[in-house]
Amino acid sequence: MSSPRSRPSESVWDYPRPPAIQEDGRRVTVECSGERVADTVRAVRVLETSHPPVFYIPAADVRTDLLQAASGRTLCEWKGTAVYWDLCLADEVRARAVWSYPQPRVPYGVLAGRFAFYPSRVDSCTVAGEAVRAQEGDFYGGWITGEVRGPFKGGPGTRFW
Repeated sequence: MSSPRSRPSESVWDYPRPPAIQEDGRRVTVECSGERVADTVRAVRVLETSHPPVFYIPAADVRTDLLQAASGRTLCEWKGTAVYWDLCLADEVRARAVWSYPQPRVPYGVLAGRFAFYPSRVDSCTVAGEAVRAQEGDFYGGWITGEVRGPFKGGPGTRFW
């Protein structure tokens, strides 16, 4: 198992624009209300200037039976149109906790059939056993681990970075 100390430190200011996609074979998990809702070693990370990475998990490794289409869409100038999903658990709904790009633009086709989770809207996300911290703010959904350095866009005063 990889630890943050065994991986080189990454500054989000070294990530490119437009974003890059990188395969990541570490174990990535998402839990909510006592349910393991995603578990994979086949994630890809999207790396974009000023943002912590976002992990996209293949649908085959996600409890898609717990997802229900939510209202609203957003447009990323690079990746295309994102759709949102509510995470529906036994006694609660985590509104718009998940998003995906059903028809991403070229060269982001690898994102089709994958889901990304907001760490702030679930109980736990891990990468190689390390607990993830959520990116500040309510829009970007980045996953902060020990290897990633900021400052990060998303908090107060960073809107126009």
